[in-house]
Amino acid sequence: MTIRQLFLPVLIVLLSMFFSSCEPDRPVYNSLDEYPVYGYNDLGVTYSPEKTIFKLWSPAAQKARVKLYSTDNPSASPDETLDMEEIDGAWTIVQSGDLDGTYYTYQIRVNGNWKAEATDPYARAVGRNGLRGQVVDLKATNPTGWENDKAPDFADKSEAILYELHVRDLSIDPSSGIEHKGKFLGLTERGTKTKAGVATGLDHLIEMGVTHVHLLPSYDYFTVDESRLNEAQYNWGYDPQNYNVPEGSYSTNPSDGKVRIREFKQMVMALHEAGIRIVMDVVYNHTGKSEDSHFQELIPDYFYRFREDGTMSNASACGNEIASERPMVRKYIRESVAYWMKEYHVDGFRFDLMGIHDIATMNEISKQLHEADPSVLLYGEGWKAGDSPLPDSLLALKANTPRLDRVAAFSDDIRDGIKGSVFIHEEKGFATGARNVDQSVRFGVVGSTQHPQITYDSVNYSNAPWAPEPTQSIGYVSCHDNHTLWDRIAISNKSNGPGTREKMHRLALGIVLTSQSIPFLHAGTEMCRSKGGEENSYKSPDSVNAIKWKTKAQHPQTLAYVKDLIALRKSHPAFRLGSTAAIQEHLAFVDTEDDQLVAYTIKDAPEEDWSEIMVVYNGAPESKRLPLPAGSWKVICKDGKVNSDGIGRDLSRRTNVSGSSMLILARS
Repeated sequence: MTIRQLFLPVLIVLLSMFFSSCEPDRPVYNSLDEYPVYGYNDLGVTYSPEKTIFKLWSPAAQKARVKLYSTDNPSASPDETLDMEEIDGAWTIVQSGDLDGTYYTYQIRVNGNWKAEATDPYARAVGRNGLRGQVVDLKATNPTGWENDKAPDFADKSEAILYELHVRDLSIDPSSGIEHKGKFLGLTERGTKTKAGVATGLDHLIEMGVTHVHLLPSYDYFTVDESRLNEAQYNWGYDPQNYNVPEGSYSTNPSDGKVRIREFKQMVMALHEAGIRIVMDVVYNHTGKSEDSHFQELIPDYFYRFREDGTMSNASACGNEIASERPMVRKYIRESVAYWMKEYHVDGFRFDLMGIHDIATMNEISKQLHEADPSVLLYGEGWKAGDSPLPDSLLALKANTPRLDRVAAFSDDIRDGIKGSVFIHEEKGFATGARNVDQSVRFGVVGSTQHPQITYDSVNYSNAPWAPEPTQSIGYVSCHDNHTLWDRIAISNKSNGPGTREKMHRLALGIVLTSQSIPFLHAGTEMCRSKGGEENSYKSPDSVNAIKWKTKAQHPQTLAYVKDLIALRKSHPAFRLGSTAAIQEHLAFVDTEDDQLVAYTIKDAPEEDWSEIMVVYNGAPESKRLPLPAGSWKVICKDGKVNSDGIGRDLSRRTNVSGSSMLILARS
């Protein structure tokens, strides 16, 4: 060994010690909990034509700098590197001149070493693939008429009818007749049709009568390479990269940050003008990357939860979980959703794996957003995908919904009660012929609330009511996860033909649309959407995920059934009583002595034209007979057809309910 080889390691250690001693004096924190809270709302970039202010919160940093670029080309070198100074708790630099359009990254020095460059977690515009933030004049992104954009009237949460949709799925099918396929702009086009003349896209949503479109993740996610958009790529988007920026692959130019912002706003305007509100699916429970995420490069460890052994905890089953209980994380999430509401006029949020978030954070979010807009709709998945270091008692789980302020949770009780467990594919549910699941259906009918006629120890997943009010329960039978309803019924009921399975399909949707919880529909279910049996299509090709518009003409009865039930629900308040007290007073179950026959009446509902309504679900394949109270009844729904003016009259003392169907009777 040479003298150089012997002393080189020692020299490196000595130099490291020397340069570390030259770092400016910094506070020493013994834990992440000691990090100071930044009390202002100006982190990220504040732009004006005269100057741009860059601010980064990173207590762990010994030094910080911003690098400016004239291009979003990842191989380009910075045009300028500016050292930042810590002022009032934030690393800050004020750069004179008009930086509109300039790209930038941050970089921090920790333990004497510069970490990798990273995108500003507070960036409001980014270039291609979200690898660099971009300074933009947000006012220049507003489409014509934006200042007059107004959400449609929405008096009460019970009026919501949700329609879950992936931006690309709506328009990418060749038969859609939509010009901007797979883009935000695809949701702005009117008059689009198939070659057979069937309405598609936005016109279809208007035709159905839904009140809210729930968009799968539309913030910037990282799994689609925006430099290769000429190639077929697909992802649901549950891999967040930049929370405050629209997804670039849905824009016509991912490199120009203004384009995706403007086109997202155009989409919102078009939906609002069509009488439809917009809900964003947000994924603050984890980030798409872990050790090399923007948060970890710029604010090491603070945004994540860890196990006792120092590894990242993983309640999301995606490699990490966000520590929402930490003050600056809570502040980040709260400011992020408020930004989407204010800047983009978003009307509601669906929280992915909400059960990972702490209750206090969800309640702070709700308080702030309801103060800004009392009609905002907030709901989420009241579960997690793995163990979390935070105790269940502190988490926004379904069972803890009574402790949530005006936040709803999805009801897996009614979902699996109707069709069978999502984890046991061959299992049947009420609508597909199962026995002894009637109490789960009843529980769904009353919106997961307290009702004296529910036997709670017979409900599939809940032995007690968990929704204080029915508007805190989201009733559904299918969504983007797991099989589509049509595919699931084909698996669990292989011996039944397509005609019988479609009757079951209609019954399942009928239960959802006549229950007291907020109804939620998976896009395309009204036309018996199939993904070819694919259970988890999160990265499957368009051939699997696209809404195939030709199927709309192939299932006219089911399409009309769903459309007419939506109209019935909107015009008759009895199907959306809105409170637990009202349900207990006006809704009563009929003792059918048959676990495959669920029946109930709604009497003297407030503001309802009909004095009494009877709803009957027959989950058996054969017809059933049910006694009727004396008098004349108008038949509203029978054998897969719906007409609020009446299909006919039933004067008998016993009525016939066809197999796998819903019957609705009413009288004034």
